[in-house]
Amino acid sequence: MKQSLFEQRHKAEWEQFSLMLGQLEHGKGASRIGGFPKDYRRLCQHLALAQERGYSSFLIDSLQQLVLRGHQQLYRHRSRLGANVAGFILAGFPRLVREQWRFVLAASLMFFGSLSGFALLVYLFPDLVYNLIPAEQVSELQSMYDPVAGHLGRTTERAASEDWVMFGYYIMHNIGIAFQTFASGLLLGLGSAFFLLFNGLMIGAVAGHLTHVGFGQSFWSFVIGHGAFELTSIALAGAAGLKLGWALIAPGRLTRTEALRLAAGKSVLLICGVMLLLLIAAFIEAYWSSMTAPKLMTKYLVGAALWALVATYLLFAGRARHAPE
Repeated sequence: MKQSLFEQRHKAEWEQFSLMLGQLEHGKGASRIGGFPKDYRRLCQHLALAQERGYSSFLIDSLQQLVLRGHQQLYRHRSRLGANVAGFILAGFPRLVREQWRFVLAASLMFFGSLSGFALLVYLFPDLVYNLIPAEQVSELQSMYDPVAGHLGRTTERAASEDWVMFGYYIMHNIGIAFQTFASGLLLGLGSAFFLLFNGLMIGAVAGHLTHVGFGQSFWSFVIGHGAFELTSIALAGAAGLKLGWALIAPGRLTRTEALRLAAGKSVLLICGVMLLLLIAAFIEAYWSSMTAPKLMTKYLVGAALWALVATYLLFAGRARHAPE
């Protein structure tokens, strides 16, 4: 293809790309960065064709300059995205949790209150567990945490190479519970309240029953590690759902649609943080919680340290003025 025809076909693209570059270099047009990588790759292809076909040095130099400027903008925006993500993890998410403390407190009372309350009731009145959990499932739970079985949190022993499979399973299972608790908040918050109470009752029933039958050490040493992240995540997912429900119940001077839109922005950010916590919880559950080699005291100390870490992170991270935004 002759150079004149090549330029005629692609000149409009180059001019459009140059215009976009100018906007990005002046801090504008950030909303269009999503399609920028594709345009940049196409420009690189045009440069390669021009060099291969031996077009004029003027055309090649012009394209090279555009490619160089595009490269700088592409990776500058990628770095900014990474900084924004890091800022959210290190400061933005815990700040948001503290900002939404009313919903977090309400969700925590529902979840942890029902959990601890029903655990105590089942411990004192063992037959209550069968009102919530079928007998077959109770028997399966006992086999999972029987101290003489030689394994924790599962019905059979598994090879270490299978831990990654369980890691994936835990992620999907926990995210499913969290999303269910969050999304059901659209039912005027009643759905989130129901799943917070239901999950609290279920976990409490298991805890109370296993402690009553003498399997408490096996159970508590298993859950104390990943529970810091997993249980906290369920409560925070419920808080995000309650916020959605409250926007529909009490929109204030806004329309319900507008109130829901504003509430959803922060609720979705909360869920993003919850996903991170659940990822950590799944990793700990797959690779640490089910281990039988560590002594019980080691498990308890590590678990206590993880609970302290989560509490410190949510209560104090991002308070310094210089913390990343």
